[in-house]
Amino acid sequence: MPRPPADEHRRPRALLAMHGHLAARLFDEAALRRLTTLAELDPDLVVDDFTTPAAERALRDTEVIVSCWGCPPLTPAVLGRAPRLRAVVHAAGSVKQHITGACWRRGILVSSAAWANALPVAEYTVAFVLLSGKEVLRVREDYRARRAAHDWVAACSGAGNYRRTVGIVGASRIGRRVLELLRPHDLDLLLHDPYLPPGEAERLGATAVELDELCARSDVVTVHAPELPSTRHLLNRERLALMRTGATLINTSRGSLIDQRALTEELVTGRLSAVLDVTEPEVLPPDSPLYDLPNVVLTPHIAGSLGNELHRLAAAAADELERYVTGRPFAHPVTEEEWERSA
Repeated sequence: MPRPPADEHRRPRALLAMHGHLAARLFDEAALRRLTTLAELDPDLVVDDFTTPAAERALRDTEVIVSCWGCPPLTPAVLGRAPRLRAVVHAAGSVKQHITGACWRRGILVSSAAWANALPVAEYTVAFVLLSGKEVLRVREDYRARRAAHDWVAACSGAGNYRRTVGIVGASRIGRRVLELLRPHDLDLLLHDPYLPPGEAERLGATAVELDELCARSDVVTVHAPELPSTRHLLNRERLALMRTGATLINTSRGSLIDQRALTEELVTGRLSAVLDVTEPEVLPPDSPLYDLPNVVLTPHIAGSLGNELHRLAAAAADELERYVTGRPFAHPVTEEEWERSA
């Protein structure tokens, strides 16, 4: 589908599609002013169901959908009711939940703010990599129990981040940002990604290794691979058993990449520690031991953008909408090939 002609004064019809409560948190007054200047957009119409009468009326004239978490799938039936739709600007990471094969067959242009959402995930990861090296979880519990002076230098003789080995699973946007943030530290970085071109790991400041070797050599293993049929239980019982006693596993990707039962068994013994922002299921049952284990940090999928970080996603979406309106290519397009192997 050809792009519209460049015209700084052209205002295409746009529609917000996401969880109803999300728009007010995502777009502050300045972002909404920018969006409504660039496009004909009703900020009070936020669609999370394309089958309602209001949504169907809006779709008839919509040229650009500005989406975020909670956007319904753009199925062939939905696209049939949106004859003028040319582009989807996603103000979040993965587009796998709402972009369908029908979108590519129709030639719809797709943009994602995955690069922006990757930043806080990488920051969360790096913070816990460094805290893990300092054995903060163990020391915290010890100090809480003692509540007194102690020879902490002797007690922490095995701690520290000098020449620790960190294994990164997946050279995704987040994985690459983690590598970039870790490079200034005195760490040995390993990287596993089956799609990595020869020499790319070295360019990123890491050593390319097979996954089994990464698990066996790393003091910290952090997971940044996509959720695909081939990556389900990528870290299975056998690979978890390869990890060094005292090592830490960090997962900010998807819970399905790790065998949850096998990991829980390892964590209950205390042999490994873990920082888990995602699990399988997404919310663990109330009787899961992971809520109370002293060697586990369990957070409810908050590593990605939240709070004021949402405004970065809004700004990214507005930037892409401006590029579209003025006839320029997206700065952060999503291709069909990327979509097929994305999380």
